[in-house]
Amino acid sequence: WASISEIQYYNKRDETEMRKSIGILFLLGGSLLSTSALVNAADNVALTDILAQERALYYKENPGSAPQGEKKPHALEMRGVSAEDHARRHEAWAELYQALKKVDTASLTSEELLNYELMQYHLESRLLTHAHKTWRLPLFSDSGFHTAPARMWRGINFRTVDDYEAYLSQLADLPNYLQENIDNLKIGIATGFTMPKVVLDGLLPSFDNMASEAAETSSFYGPFKSIAATVSDKAALELQAKAKTVIETVVNPAYRNLAVFMRSSYYPAATSDLAASNRPDGKAYYEAMVRYYTTLITPDQVHEIGLSEVARIRAEMQGVIKQAGFEGSFAEFLSFLRTDPQFYAKTPKELLMHASYYAKVIDGKLPSMFGKLPRQPYGVEAVPAVLAPNYTTGRYSGAPLDAPRGGYYWVNTYALDKRPLYTLAALTLHEGAPGHHLQTALSKELENVPEFRLGLYPHAFGEGWGLYTEKLGIELDVYETPYDHFGRLSYEMWRACRLVIDTGIHSKGWSREQAISLLEENSALSTHNIRTEVDRYISWPGQALAYKMGELKIIELRKMATDKLGDKFDLRLFHDQVLSAGGIPLSLLEKRIVSWVNEQQKEG
Repeated sequence: WASISEIQYYNKRDETEMRKSIGILFLLGGSLLSTSALVNAADNVALTDILAQERALYYKENPGSAPQGEKKPHALEMRGVSAEDHARRHEAWAELYQALKKVDTASLTSEELLNYELMQYHLESRLLTHAHKTWRLPLFSDSGFHTAPARMWRGINFRTVDDYEAYLSQLADLPNYLQENIDNLKIGIATGFTMPKVVLDGLLPSFDNMASEAAETSSFYGPFKSIAATVSDKAALELQAKAKTVIETVVNPAYRNLAVFMRSSYYPAATSDLAASNRPDGKAYYEAMVRYYTTLITPDQVHEIGLSEVARIRAEMQGVIKQAGFEGSFAEFLSFLRTDPQFYAKTPKELLMHASYYAKVIDGKLPSMFGKLPRQPYGVEAVPAVLAPNYTTGRYSGAPLDAPRGGYYWVNTYALDKRPLYTLAALTLHEGAPGHHLQTALSKELENVPEFRLGLYPHAFGEGWGLYTEKLGIELDVYETPYDHFGRLSYEMWRACRLVIDTGIHSKGWSREQAISLLEENSALSTHNIRTEVDRYISWPGQALAYKMGELKIIELRKMATDKLGDKFDLRLFHDQVLSAGGIPLSLLEKRIVSWVNEQQKEG
């Protein structure tokens, strides 16, 4: 990877040579090329070089990565995450950012300008998180640096002995990776940037669970349960024996050491304060996270929008209760939903069957709302057992396009009496299609765009789209009963309450109990889910704001397009346009939709 000073030198050298060459053509062809064309070509080469250097940095810093369509090298070690690694990347990103700012954007085409703006967002996001050294806290309430390695094998296409050997080499490097994270956590302790104890109370068991009693039951043993047919029987047995040895003598001891550190050193030093704003430089940190996850506004503005949305949704809920013919108070209806056996699956398989049913019902209706659908399929499976107790109700787990699997819609089958069936339609819309799977798969399938844009995921856009698709379920006729409709509203209320709770906890001094009460009194979420969710908001400041803020913007843009285009408004074209550039910040989405509407008006 070349330094920015080298990039600038080569850019200047290449521009000089290019100008000479183009100048000769200019002299020969008279008016074939204008002076402005010469300048524009030079600026576009500079942007192209910056995009290329960002990818070169990415490949260098991420073992096993390579340009799309090329054979990926084997990853023989884990990605470095030490303080020195982060500092090095920050310096490189900063140099790239300074080079990007020198590009004359007035000379760029519309597509080039979009590439420029997205690279600007991409680099600014990394510089922002590093400025606040978020790597000191590589944990969330339900997962973190310790759980991610257990899933890395799922994206590998195992075919040869070398593929398996490379994975084993990564496992052998796990102690280094875990130690680097321990060192980062220690820096967090020293600088007052730790996870609150109340979140760790639920998270600590996940550290113990990572070390299995028997190698064969380890999450890391997954690829060795069924060795590829292209590997000989003898080699397969040798690989399985080697895997057991590495797991038992390297992986498990490293995780046991980590679990001891978390309980004996980290937990006693962790803060009891919930608010991100109360950490050193915390006010600036939280305000930055709010801007990052919403792309737009301040904590106070978010809080007020949340209160308004809670009141609106509560009124809609009352109407659905009336439709259901329930005679009783709002609180009594919530108690009925949380306790009546008719609303709960009896077995994990039954819950997964219900989720799969909704997934296929929705799939058949997608062409009515989308002109372009992704090639990559997705499946339905349970949240891995090692994560399930403290994990969310469901989540989308994507996969690279060249992986030997599609995306997966994860459904949490732990504590079945806390997983109501009446919210499953909304959950499936959000996590599967037309939600996160459709959205992210399409973004990976973009053509003729710089590679950094494939899978780019600005949270307000990504999570806003997921929530927006829950409302699309009404038009798709997915909600079959008043209880399903109430489940959808309960999920929307959940996201509205997030606006109030996240800002309440991190900037207004709210307690965990206040946050729990708001959700218990206004949604049909189970108490287990509510406590899990509140701990998530405590552990991940600002992220919960992305959902509702993004959804509101998409709804606003759809209304604007509908009002301006009238009978010419085509919902399929609108949705395709929203998703056509992949993941983009809300400000850029608005600009694209406004431009699209203007073009549609001209065509009429």
